Amino acid sequence: MIIKIAIAVGVLVTAALLMKKKDMTYRQSILKTMYPMIMWSTGKAGAKQVQMNPAMKKGTVEFYSLTTKDIAGKDFSLEQFKGKKVLIVNTASDCGYTGQYENLEKLSKQFAGSLVVVGFPANDFKNQETKDDQAIAAFCQKNYGVSFPLMSKSVVIKSKDQNNVYAWLTSANLNGWCNQAPAWNFCKYLINEEGVLTHYFPMSVDPLDQVIIDAVKK
Repeated sequence: MIIKIAIAVGVLVTAALLMKKKDMTYRQSILKTMYPMIMWSTGKAGAKQVQMNPAMKKGTVEFYSLTTKDIAGKDFSLEQFKGKKVLIVNTASDCGYTGQYENLEKLSKQFAGSLVVVGFPANDFKNQETKDDQAIAAFCQKNYGVSFPLMSKSVVIKSKDQNNVYAWLTSANLNGWCNQAPAWNFCKYLINEEGVLTHYFPMSVDPLDQVIIDAVKK
């Protein structure tokens, strides 16, 4: 079994090197090719790490009162999302989970009108997002066709520099129940139509996993 996996990995790496995209580094091409195997190896563990808010607890600060900066550097108010579900994701360009951009875009289109996906690029995990905002936007559009909103690169882990949206997402005092900070790139937080934080999904849960689909449909 181990030998078969090693052979499969070797084939995928070779294929990625031969099919390198002009807008991607070799590392990015390899990671994109290997994404299905990465998800296959981590998916079961991810399902056990999903957190929910069954009591629909609300915090002391309203989600819609939050503002941030978009990837063009302009002020961005979350109030515009009233009446829709919002899936907030911390993203990176050089991560094994970067392939999730593709399924985040598919999820966004599948539930257009009722769900908004919002990406927050961050360089908090092993320096996997070193690009500036302009380069991030170009990378996402060229390689994954991303059309959902992207915010300016910021800090999402708990620290004095943490983005205020993530300060809300990761503090039970503010959101009502959740203290979970992103464990890695591509962790996801789902907010419902009333601005209540309902779910936390780890990076190892794919955007098109049934657990996310069911939560969005609920």
